[in-house]
Amino acid sequence: MKNNGTSSLTVKKQLRMLPGHLAVGLWCLFTVGMLAWIVAASLSTSPEIMRGEALKFATGLHPENYVKAWTANNISVFFMNSLLYASCTMVGSLAISAPAAYVLGRYMFTGNKLVRNGFITAMSLPQIMIILPLFSLATRANLTGSKFVLIIIYIGMQIPYTTTFLLSFFASLSTVYEEAAAIDGCPPMKTFWKIMLPLAQPGIVTVGIFNFMNIWNEYFLSLIFASSEKNMSVGPGLKSVLTAMQYTGDWGGLFAAVVIVFLPTLVLFLCLSKTIISGITAGGVKG
Repeated sequence: MKNNGTSSLTVKKQLRMLPGHLAVGLWCLFTVGMLAWIVAASLSTSPEIMRGEALKFATGLHPENYVKAWTANNISVFFMNSLLYASCTMVGSLAISAPAAYVLGRYMFTGNKLVRNGFITAMSLPQIMIILPLFSLATRANLTGSKFVLIIIYIGMQIPYTTTFLLSFFASLSTVYEEAAAIDGCPPMKTFWKIMLPLAQPGIVTVGIFNFMNIWNEYFLSLIFASSEKNMSVGPGLKSVLTAMQYTGDWGGLFAAVVIVFLPTLVLFLCLSKTIISGITAGGVKG
C-alpha cells in the first residue's frame, strides 16, 4: 500500500508538471527548427532562400558562402574585434571583481553595506543615462574611435554585476580553510589567491562565460564608440552587412555570417553547460 501511495503521488506530480514540460519542449523544438533553417540557408543560394527552398538543397551545398562572409563582408574583422573585447573584459572584470567580492563577502567593516548597495545601484542604471558623459570624457581624452576605450568601458560596465554575482560564492565558503591557512602562517592575500579563489571556480567560470556572452552580443556601446568598421564588434558589424545585402542580394552570405557570429557562444555553452548550472546553484548552498 505504501508503494502504491508513493507511485500515485509521483504520477500526480508528473501530471502537474506536464504543461511546463510541454511548453519547454515546444520552445526547444521551435529554437532547434529555426537554427536548422538558418544553417540550411547559409549553405543555399539567394534564389533558393527567396523561394523558401533553403531546406531542399536543389543545387547542392554552398560552403563558399562562409568564405565570402569571412572575407568580402568583413566578418573576420568584426569577429576578431568581438573576441578581443569579450576576452579582455572577461579577464579584466574577474581580476578586479574577484578580490573585491572576497573582501566584501568575508570581512565586515565600516561601509561594507554601502559598497554593496553601490554595486547594486550601478547595476540598475540604464546604459543610456551614462552614454553621453562617457562619450564626452572619451572625446576630451582623444580616445574615441579606439579599441582601448571600448575595453575600459566594457570592463567598468561588468564589474558591478560580476562582483555581486561572486559575493554569494565567497560568503558561502567555510572559514575552516582560512583558519587553517592562518595557522600555517599564510597571509590573507596569499590565502585568497592560493586557496579561496580556486574554491570559487564554479562561480568564476560561470560569471566569466556570462560576461563573455554579454560583450559578444553587445550592440549599443560599440555602435557609439567604434567610429569605423575596423573597431566594430559583431553586433553593429552584422547590421552593416545587412544594409549591404539590400544592394548585393547575397542572402546566403548573410546567413553564413550569422552562423559564424553565433558559433562561439554556442560552443561555449555546449562545452561548459554543466559548469554553468553548477555555478548558478552552488552560490545558494552554505558551506
